[in-house]
This record gives sequence, structure tokens and C-alpha cells, in this order.
Amino acid sequence: MSLLKVDNIHVYYGSIHAIKGISFEVCEGEIVTLIGANGAGKSTTLNTVSGLLKPKSGAVEFKGKNIVGLPANRIVTQGMALCPEGRRVFLQMTVQENLEMGGYTRPAGEIEHSLQDVYQRFPRLKERRKQIAGTLSGGEQQMLAMGRALMSKPKLMMLDEPSMGLAPILVEQIFDIIKELNDAGTTILLVEQNARKALTIANRGYVLETGRIVMQGAAAELLHDDEVRKAYLGT
Repeated sequence: MSLLKVDNIHVYYGSIHAIKGISFEVCEGEIVTLIGANGAGKSTTLNTVSGLLKPKSGAVEFKGKNIVGLPANRIVTQGMALCPEGRRVFLQMTVQENLEMGGYTRPAGEIEHSLQDVYQRFPRLKERRKQIAGTLSGGEQQMLAMGRALMSKPKLMMLDEPSMGLAPILVEQIFDIIKELNDAGTTILLVEQNARKALTIANRGYVLETGRIVMQGAAAELLHDDEVRKAYLGT
């Protein structure tokens, strides 16, 4: 069953045609990844789906309803959460205050339960719940950004470059967490420059080049495709 369906969206930054008629879908329970070089349009796509940008044309359907034009905060209440590129945690606030901000759409009585769920998944955050977020390591900030997104209890979680700037051992840990989240029932749309890691955990993938989807298919097939390997996997 299709949870998210993006149909022929065109997105502009002023006169720059950034997204040129792309279409893709994410079915319930999947991990789907968008891969491509810097500037291919991956982050722009996520920002458009989440309501931060509005396409000039085309449709974005979530749970069967066109959400184009809905404010981003309303889209969150529909069951979609974005974990943005660069983490974007609130640096002057504590870990727990950051998480509470992520739960602002939930009924007040559910916040504590959501917090405990996040702390169970990220024990490091529980240890540092009173610590100022700006003093956390990069990996801890990434966990915090993911935990904050989870506070809204999303059906679909979108992750924008979660491994960026992290040491290899932390990259492994973050991808393990993504897989665990999916196994627990959260559908994932993943944008990631580490194409090999992304395709290893994904069900399906789409390859973006200069605002267009140039290839798509099962993740295992893309992982072994000669063109993909040469362009994105370094082999």
C-alpha cells in the first residue's frame, strides 16, 4: 500500500528549475532511499514533501490525500516527520527540551510516554537529558535529531544525510538504528550520500541527477548495477 506518492513535481528557486518532474512512491513498511551527487535535488525533494517548499506543479499524496499547500506543521500532525540535514537541534536547549519540542503536536498526556520510548531507543540521550544540546558530539546530536522526529510518532520518517560528518563507527550505529526503527514499524524515506550504506538497508532506491530521476529499482539491483557502482560507489 502506497503511503507517500510524489507525482511529477516541479520545484523552482527563483528562476532555477531545481526539481524537474520527478515521481516516486514509498509503500508502508519500506525503506526507500534517494541517492545522488551534491546538488542533485535530494534535500529539495524532502523539503517539498514535508511542506517547507511548495512545488510549482505536481502532487504530493500522503495516505491518499494531496498535501501540497498544507503548512509544514499540519503535515507533521498527519504523521510525517523530517530529520533535517545538519541535524538542526536547538543548541541552547537541553536534550530533553529538544525532545519535548518534537512532541508539540501530541496530546500533553502522551509526551512522557513518548519521551520514555525515545530514551529506551537512545540510552545515551537519557544519560544526557539535562545536558545542553550544543555540547553533544556529532553522533549524539544526530541521535537527538532522530529522537526529536520520533516524538511526533510518525508513520513516515524522512532522514536527510543522517551519516554526514560522522566517524565510521557512528555511521554503522546510525544505520543500525534506522533499520531498527523500520523493523519496529516506521516507514523510512532516506536521503544519503553514502550510497552503499543506504542501498544495503533499503528495499528500493531512486537515483537523482540534476533534478531528475535517472534510475530506479530494487536496492540490491542498484547496488550491483555497473553505472551506479561507477558513479556513486567508487567501484
